[in-house]
Amino acid sequence: MPDDIFSGIININMGTRSKVAVLFTRPETVLDDYRRLLRLAEADKYLKPGVTTILKDNISWHFPMPGANTTPWQLEGTILGLHDLGYRDLAVVQNKTVVIDTHKGEDLNRYVPIFQKCGLPVLYNFKESDMKWIPFRPKAKMLALDHIYPEGLRIPDYFIGKNIVHLPTVKCHIYTTTTGAMKNAFGGLLSTHRHYTHTWIHETLVDLLAIQKEIHPGIFAVMDGTTAGDGPGPRTVRPVVKNVILASADQVAIDAIAAKMMGFDPMTIKYIRLAHEQGLGVGDPKEIEVVGDDISNENWGFKVGLSFHRFLGWLSWYGPTRFLQKLIFRTWLVNIPIFVSEFNHDFIHWPLKERKIYERWRRETGWGRLFQEYEQKGCLLL
Repeated sequence: MPDDIFSGIININMGTRSKVAVLFTRPETVLDDYRRLLRLAEADKYLKPGVTTILKDNISWHFPMPGANTTPWQLEGTILGLHDLGYRDLAVVQNKTVVIDTHKGEDLNRYVPIFQKCGLPVLYNFKESDMKWIPFRPKAKMLALDHIYPEGLRIPDYFIGKNIVHLPTVKCHIYTTTTGAMKNAFGGLLSTHRHYTHTWIHETLVDLLAIQKEIHPGIFAVMDGTTAGDGPGPRTVRPVVKNVILASADQVAIDAIAAKMMGFDPMTIKYIRLAHEQGLGVGDPKEIEVVGDDISNENWGFKVGLSFHRFLGWLSWYGPTRFLQKLIFRTWLVNIPIFVSEFNHDFIHWPLKERKIYERWRRETGWGRLFQEYEQKGCLLL
């Protein structure tokens, strides 16, 4: 298929044309397709040479739920693509969440053999021996973070001066409708107290993108939609095979194109619209140049839908009990909703429902069989 199907207009705010590369792929060619994807998206035009490039994968759930987490072929294909372009000084940074076991997630999602084969250093933003959280005063005007953290912002010192490549998946999210490149910065740049931000989650994501533009010389995203996540994500998704991969230096544009394919109007999603209005990227698909394969007829009809977890989130962050936030979420009482969430996902959803979905995907889809290859071989080409 031609490499340039349709193009939009130049985004004046960005000073350059916002481009998103999109390819359809299959298990037999996915690693080569990722390598081509990075060239199409001109990763070397946006990532600074001669500095370390951070790989920031996405572990939404430590269990290998299809559509929820960075895929091993996404990780390996991105590494191969970066190597092709001369980027070999790579490092992985992981973050901690209160309900996710990071080390378990690396293992069950088959990242560890890839890290080892490449000799990639893996650092953890919650280990003081790896990095320190230092005060940071953004130059950009913050929409939310300054009043959420009146004592001042802190970010990991390791991030400053390094490129970053985000590795999200195409999926829905109970708080933000969709989640992707912009949301992937959430765990890396905010500490385990980032749950403070959920009432202002859209503004927070915009603030984090502004901060990234100040601290990283290069920002890029590689998104996997080989199996996409419909429903009340980011963990308890309904996996749908879609055979698509995306890449872009514009974090807003890649999220907008993914949202459009999922069936949403990107400009009605608040974090995309706000970032577009702030000039941090392009959120209107009509103003985005898409290169690669023709996606003009893609509309998957995804819906976030209802769930017990979404109801609890609404009650906590937006509903009539919102006035209790400081009492519940900034004191020891926060352990109660943390326990409820962890118990609901790990001891009810996974054994009773999601594990069966995962096992059927593993048996019956080409991507599930490819996952088994990673279990057996560790990595395919590296």
